Amino acid sequence: MAQLAETAALVTGAGTGIGAAIARDLAAAGAAVVLVGRRPGPLEQVAAQIRERGGVAEAFAADITERAQALRAVEHAIAAFGRLDIVVNNAGVMLVGPVAEAPEGEWESMIDVNLTGTLYVTQAAIPHLVKSAATGPRRVADIVTISSTAGRVARAGNAVYNLTKFGVNAFSEALRQELQPQRVRVGVVEPGTVDTDLATHTRAELRESVQAQVGAIERLAPEDIADAVTYMVGRDRRVAVNEMLVRSADQTW
Repeated sequence: MAQLAETAALVTGAGTGIGAAIARDLAAAGAAVVLVGRRPGPLEQVAAQIRERGGVAEAFAADITERAQALRAVEHAIAAFGRLDIVVNNAGVMLVGPVAEAPEGEWESMIDVNLTGTLYVTQAAIPHLVKSAATGPRRVADIVTISSTAGRVARAGNAVYNLTKFGVNAFSEALRQELQPQRVRVGVVEPGTVDTDLATHTRAELRESVQAQVGAIERLAPEDIADAVTYMVGRDRRVAVNEMLVRSADQTW
């Protein structure tokens, strides 16, 4: 039997990059997956790839920074699959630059996606995860949030991004303690430099300096992070892997 057979998962930011890789990997391990993101086109493409490989997947377009939409995404997973065993909070924005020069709206964008969206999805999912942990065949459920090395090491120019990633790490640890009695495991995966389009969110005038920081690094592939997530949620219920730091072998910070 597949490692995650008879489970249902929800992955945010699943249309591209790390989120898409996580959705594909969870589906390959046997989970039925709801892919959530703002753009329906990329979500549908990834869901179709999963189905072509024999997996089960549905796309659901939603802006998780809106509480009602986050709730509807979770409700869609329950309506589609009858249960929810795994939530992966992957949606994220990285907008770097000096605090004094940040344009209006930049901080709000990171806080809304990286923090508020994670809170909305997590809260909406908790009752369903608790139920699955109590009654499901695996007798365990999982919340995994994709954090960053920026949640461990603060660097000039990354102040507000650092704030959001340190924040999700602290939130996850406190939530772990709250949900541990119900056997809902809570953890974070902290990627180093990954080959995604995350850096393209940065203002055009700063992209060259951002690229210079990582230009010599052999970057991780999104699949490396997906592998870490699947490992974490695939452990027996007696095992809780609450934190995984995954850096490129070339990365020193």
